[in-house]
Amino acid sequence: MSQTQRKRVGIVLFDDVEVLDFAGPYEVLTVTRLDESKRWETESPFDVLLVAEHDRPVRCMGGMRVIPDTTLQNCPPLDLLVVPGGWGTRKEAGNKTLVGWIRERSGNAELTASVCTGARLLATAGILEGRRATTHWNSLPWLEQTFPGVRVEHELHVVDDGNLVTSAGISAGIELSLELVKRYHGDDVARNTARFMEYRYPYDNTRRV
Repeated sequence: MSQTQRKRVGIVLFDDVEVLDFAGPYEVLTVTRLDESKRWETESPFDVLLVAEHDRPVRCMGGMRVIPDTTLQNCPPLDLLVVPGGWGTRKEAGNKTLVGWIRERSGNAELTASVCTGARLLATAGILEGRRATTHWNSLPWLEQTFPGVRVEHELHVVDDGNLVTSAGISAGIELSLELVKRYHGDDVARNTARFMEYRYPYDNTRRV
C-alpha cells in the first residue's frame, strides 16, 4: 500500500494525558490490516502520528513519558484528528496555541474524534457546537452545563455524528477506533482487528456505568 493511499492520523499529546485514551486508538489503528492472511507482510492502512506542542517527552498520567513523532508546527496534513482526554485537558483548555491548532486542523481533516475528556478541548475550540457528543460519565454534567450548545448523549459509549465521532472514557477509545476501522474498511476488517487484539466485537454501545 502506497503512502498516498494510507490515511494519516494525528493523535494529540499533552502533559497529563490519559494513557489508554491515546494508546488504545494507537493500538487499534496501527494493528489494522486489510488482509489478515498477510498480516506480517503488510502495513496498516492508517499512518499514525503522535503530535505534541513541543518535541520533548510528554509526561502522561501515571508518570509514563512518551516521545512525540512531530510537533504542532511541523505536523503534516492530517486525514483524521484524534484528541484524547485526561486531567491535562483542564490546563490545555486554556492553551490558545493548542486549542487554535485543533480548531484549524479539525477544519481541514475529513474526520475529528475525541476520547473521554478530549471533548473538553473540542468544545473549547467550538467544534462541538450544535453537534451530538459524549465524554467520560463523570464529565457529562460539566459538558452540558458549560457548553449548552452541545447535544450531550448520556446513554451511548460512542457517538457518531458524521465527520465528528466522540467516545466515553478511557477504554471507550478502543471501541471508537474500531468504529473508524469499520467506517473506512468494513466490518470484516474491524472484526479481524478486534480478534487480533482479543477484544470483544461487536460491542454493546450502551453505557456500562
